[in-house]
Amino acid sequence: MSVKKTSYVGPFVSMVFLFFVIGFLTTVNSQFQAPLKEAFLKNAGNFRNTFATLITFSWFLAYPIFGPVGSSWVNSKGYKVTLLRGVGMMAAGLTLFFLSSWYTVHFPDSVMNAGKFVIPLGFLIFLVGSFVTGGSATVLQVVINPYLCACSIPGTQSVQRLAIGGTANSVGTTIAPYFVTGVVFSGVAMSDVKISQLTIPFICLAAIMATVLVILSRLALPDIEGTRNDTGKKLEKSIWSFSHLTLGVVAIFFYVGVETCVGANINMYAIDKGIASPALLATLYWGGMLIGRTTGSLLSRISPRTQLTFTTCSAAVLVVAAILLDNPWVLTAVGLFHSIMWGAIFTLSTARLGKYTSAASGVFMIGVLGGAVLPLLQGLLADTLGSWRIAWYLVLAGEILMLLYAQVGSKVRTSSDGL
Repeated sequence: MSVKKTSYVGPFVSMVFLFFVIGFLTTVNSQFQAPLKEAFLKNAGNFRNTFATLITFSWFLAYPIFGPVGSSWVNSKGYKVTLLRGVGMMAAGLTLFFLSSWYTVHFPDSVMNAGKFVIPLGFLIFLVGSFVTGGSATVLQVVINPYLCACSIPGTQSVQRLAIGGTANSVGTTIAPYFVTGVVFSGVAMSDVKISQLTIPFICLAAIMATVLVILSRLALPDIEGTRNDTGKKLEKSIWSFSHLTLGVVAIFFYVGVETCVGANINMYAIDKGIASPALLATLYWGGMLIGRTTGSLLSRISPRTQLTFTTCSAAVLVVAAILLDNPWVLTAVGLFHSIMWGAIFTLSTARLGKYTSAASGVFMIGVLGGAVLPLLQGLLADTLGSWRIAWYLVLAGEILMLLYAQVGSKVRTSSDGL
């Protein structure tokens, strides 16, 4: 009697779509830094850049908090329930974005005084929305990353499937800057941005994600054998005993940090340099990510270690050139090489982990905290130094540290095989 093989094609397509949504909303969130700096933070003194980067900080702060939570949900409830919870959180976070606009329109004088700084309470609601939506992206990625790695699709390997998901992610990140400037704010100048323009787009997005939640609840999402500890037994080893995973978390800290520094802060760097169309730079950067990930999905014969080595070296050269020339346009090309770093680092970090894989995916999300810390630190440096130029050395340091992981830190020194 023949055994029917489980088909992962449908779930694979679902994961790719959700990767698109995550990329789109992550970039939409960061692209609000520049317009909301003008709309919300006119009374924030000399630290307007620092306060603006709190939008990205709030989003990525959720990753180390919700990463272990998502991993625990996968182990106890399975992939599908965790996925549905993540989508539900996303709908709630988008609703908070709507409430931020609604509250500010109806209570314009509601502010918080922090010393000499005056911050509208609507801005704080937006930060909470960033945190909740970032938490939903975290939970979803705890499902998506191991699922793309483990689900069997003929003619592909795990790094390819992650690259395909990354390509969809990059489509979302590429169109997001013009969604913010063209759809949300209707192409108006930064000085004319109004908070009321947030209301309709975000209530529509919340309704769309609620609809996606209903559709996904009715789809079959088969479990993946051997990727989670669903017996309730305590794992024999600490997940941190695998050095290639531990150092991979460090590597992903710097990867997400430098990726977000460029993607989120290049607009403010461009404005500082007097460039007329700052959204174009972000679009070119994320467009480079799209091209790189599309190409990366075809690199089935090149090892993740080789891919990571080449891309970190190339990105470092471009960052040095941008600093020396004091030219933000050069930074847009960095996206081409940042594009496949996530998949390479994740693949190297979770190699030969077996039943530790779902736990590893959860702790891996802790490293995404770099997306909160590095852009905030870079904004603080820009305010302190009075210029964005020197602050890009922070990105250069991150590229070098990822290169060291590719060459040394990613080597497997212990394995869960046989446990």
